[in-house]
Amino acid sequence: MTMIIGLLFWLVVIPFCIGLIPANFIAEDERRPGFILLSGYFGMWALFEVSAVPAVLWVEYDNFKAASAVFIVLTLLSAAAGVWLLYRSGKAGLIFGNMERHDIRGGAKPCMAALGKWLLHAAGIEWLLFFALLGFQLYKAVAYASFDGDDAYYVVESLIAQEAGVMYRILPLTGGSTGLDVRHALAVFPMWVAFVSVRAGVHATIVSHVVMPLVLIPLTYLLYYEIGRALFGTVFCRENLPVFMVIMALFQIFGNVSIYTTETFFLTRTWQGKAVAGSLVIPAVIWLFLLLCGKADEKKDRRGLWMLFVCVQMATGICSSIAVFLVSMLTALTAFVLACVRRNLKLLLQFGAACIPSAVYMAVYVYMAYSYLL
Repeated sequence: MTMIIGLLFWLVVIPFCIGLIPANFIAEDERRPGFILLSGYFGMWALFEVSAVPAVLWVEYDNFKAASAVFIVLTLLSAAAGVWLLYRSGKAGLIFGNMERHDIRGGAKPCMAALGKWLLHAAGIEWLLFFALLGFQLYKAVAYASFDGDDAYYVVESLIAQEAGVMYRILPLTGGSTGLDVRHALAVFPMWVAFVSVRAGVHATIVSHVVMPLVLIPLTYLLYYEIGRALFGTVFCRENLPVFMVIMALFQIFGNVSIYTTETFFLTRTWQGKAVAGSLVIPAVIWLFLLLCGKADEKKDRRGLWMLFVCVQMATGICSSIAVFLVSMLTALTAFVLACVRRNLKLLLQFGAACIPSAVYMAVYVYMAYSYLL
């Protein structure tokens, strides 16, 4: 029971409370629990990058313990700030869009009536098919967990951090001491897995192969759900969204055409940072571009979306070092095209400012690689 409480606290409660911070600074009709949970995860991963990367670089002994202590303080303070914003917004009747939904004709409906209509629609064949496909994927991911050569590195790194309290100071293949590995030292996603393992009291291998698929696979589909809402809008969302989700689930199941596809990594290497980067972080960048530069009302409050965009850029770093470069290039090219189409150079400045943490990350990586070659 203690383990379950620990997992729920760090994988549900804390991310949700952190996600309340950006949710307080967006339009009322966009404040949905799914948005809040996604925002919380990206915010939590951004905080972990701030906590772990300096410890990896500048703390030699017990650097995992030092990073964990800093991360606990940052997350608890952020979660408390989110709860305070919830209390303040709740008193003003502003949280979750005033607890109302809008039907396809634009009229406001009370929350309970809208929830009943949604549940009725959710019982349709498309949603039932999607949840069946999701359940099938979760069952296969846990009951038939895939083990590959990367487990000898990534999962063992998590286990070393859990057992010895150090990050990237012990070679997982031999157990001997080692210097910093330039390729992996800044990608600290295995260390976040180790942190969850320590706080919940669960072996890192179990967390990697059992807990992470049960968390990250539904979280990815929650992101696809939000992308579908952004693509189809209010009018066509009800009819098209469940079909979109079914198609995405089928793509994931039948995408194993090689060992290198995103779909293969999504279902067989869910706990690895590069799988999270391809399946969750890069689609999140596209999702935020849709929200920030779509056909939404320009007068809506978008401060929370920009906060979330910065967090997504930072969360890329804990997943994969090369993903930081890829996401930065994606952001730069998309922002350049949008600025040309809309004849608005302000977009370049805004997205460029959001990429400053990624630029700092890449500068540190290049400096480490250059020092290693010397």
